[in-house]
Amino acid sequence: MLRLWAVISCSLATTSVAGEFSLQVPVDCKLNESCHIQHYMDRAAGPDVRDYRCGALSYDGHKGTDFALPTLSDMQEGVAVLAAAGGVVRATRDGMADRIFAETDMAEINGRDCGNGVVIDHEDGWQTQYCHMRQGSIAVAQGQSVAAGQPLGEIGLSGRTQFPHLHLTVRHEGAVIDPFEPNGADRCDGAAASALWDAPLPDFAGGIIHVALAGSIPDYAAVKAGTAAKPLDANSPAMVIFGLAYGGLRGDVVELTLTGPEGRIVKQELQLDKAQAQFFRAAGLKRSGESWPKGHYHGTVKLVRDGRELSSKSVQQTIR
Repeated sequence: MLRLWAVISCSLATTSVAGEFSLQVPVDCKLNESCHIQHYMDRAAGPDVRDYRCGALSYDGHKGTDFALPTLSDMQEGVAVLAAAGGVVRATRDGMADRIFAETDMAEINGRDCGNGVVIDHEDGWQTQYCHMRQGSIAVAQGQSVAAGQPLGEIGLSGRTQFPHLHLTVRHEGAVIDPFEPNGADRCDGAAASALWDAPLPDFAGGIIHVALAGSIPDYAAVKAGTAAKPLDANSPAMVIFGLAYGGLRGDVVELTLTGPEGRIVKQELQLDKAQAQFFRAAGLKRSGESWPKGHYHGTVKLVRDGRELSSKSVQQTIR
């Protein structure tokens, strides 16, 4: 296996490169439903953060696009990473464990921040790199020709990462390219970007990615793992709705509503006091009587920004 992972630090291109080269979505999931873009490329110089829309859905020095799954349970079900364009496999790496990165793991990673992954060379100096793939899932080999859309492996949690996702880096003649605006222009005025994608992608600015019910306020680790949801019954000590979200900005409001057969159980609005890449909020009510009424229960979690609903997801359950 070639060791090509250091090239992830190449500079961001600012010249016009858009042409015949185009990319397919590199993950086998439905954007804005079963997966989302957690981070765009950071286009700002210095410590500032700016994505191609002049938003802040990135972090300092991020040189790629992160296609993320809501929870670890979604990763364990197996979601394929796909070749974004046809080409020849230049390098692969497998064997690194899937686990949430901690600073104490730096020595173990030893420069292999990308984790398990694949590098593909394309025509006319283009290259794509796929990082953080699932251990044991790499399905291609060095020197192999691959077609656009061909499975390369699965989304994982290897290398320097704290959530299951595919990090895709695009390069042209060695320079890192933003696939959402390859010509280097910022789209602060709302003008359409000249993206490399062969079809328009949904817009991402933050949102709700997982909603469920439980009998108590869940632990955040269990929420991220996808194991916090618990079936409710008439004797549950409480009724709690919770939502996992991403891309929150200071001032955003998370609105949680839970209703039952006798009407509203809880409605709460919680404002974020700082920007958060991922976060969860919960609201609920303890049982006051001998049991919860039989019937249908429905919960909704919304992310509201500047008075506008940005995203929402719902969950329902029937107590018999």
